[in-house]
Amino acid sequence: MKELITKSCEEIMTTLYKPIMFTVEGLLAQGLFILAGSPKVGKSWLALELCLAVAKGEKFLDSSTRQGSALYFCLEDSYQRIQNRLYELTDEPSDKLFFSLKADTIGCGLEDQIAKFKSEHDDLLLVVIDTLQMVRNELDSSYGSDYAELLPLKALAEQLGISIVLVHHLRKAADSDPFNMISGSTGLNGCVDGLFVLLKSKRASGQAVLHCTGRDIEDQELSLTRQGARWVLADEHKDTPPDIFAFAVHDLMVEQRTFKADRILRGFWAIRNWCHFLKLLFLTVSKLQKRA
Repeated sequence: MKELITKSCEEIMTTLYKPIMFTVEGLLAQGLFILAGSPKVGKSWLALELCLAVAKGEKFLDSSTRQGSALYFCLEDSYQRIQNRLYELTDEPSDKLFFSLKADTIGCGLEDQIAKFKSEHDDLLLVVIDTLQMVRNELDSSYGSDYAELLPLKALAEQLGISIVLVHHLRKAADSDPFNMISGSTGLNGCVDGLFVLLKSKRASGQAVLHCTGRDIEDQELSLTRQGARWVLADEHKDTPPDIFAFAVHDLMVEQRTFKADRILRGFWAIRNWCHFLKLLFLTVSKLQKRA
């Protein structure tokens, strides 16, 4: 039997721990994350934007980033396709962004490859694996096997102090909870530190919602729009003052009880009554505006 190691509440509360470090402020902390979406929905473009933003120290979806090296395992692409995408996103290359078309699988060398890269690039902050399926070994999709399979990557992210993002797919069945649509068992969701789900209402639409949840981030729903090749935050909905014309008519009817329906209708066709009606209406609008 292993020795049980405990810490008291007082010890924990009085210990000065290192603060949680974010690769993308308020959105991507150190740890293991899943970015999921339907095939060809634009998740790989979003992942590439993320890598570029970290490598250049630029904002990602209007959130500040820590600048450092990024490693992108683009396991379903070619260097030619990556080159085309890079030119769509930027004119200035970064010497802190690296790509690889091949990787070992989880538990069979992938962790060593990442650790070695970290030893050669001490400022490594982000690793993206596109896609998770390309580095999996387990064929079983039970909760226990899914959870256990991702544990080595979760431990590695904590050990190296980096963010690892696994690009993954959604199942076809719709669900009111977008995180339940992630392909595989809930063991995947339970193991990782955070989840991102990119959803479009229509495949041809340039609009999408990025659903975010995690242990160290607040639950968020970010409305995104496609501008060229980039995903950007959509303009926030601006509150517009209500159209008070209908309220003015109502108030006028209440205040001017002598205005019977037939008189109002006749007044619409009589210039004198119509002008009088408008004058009263404008006065009522003015009152409502002052109250607002």
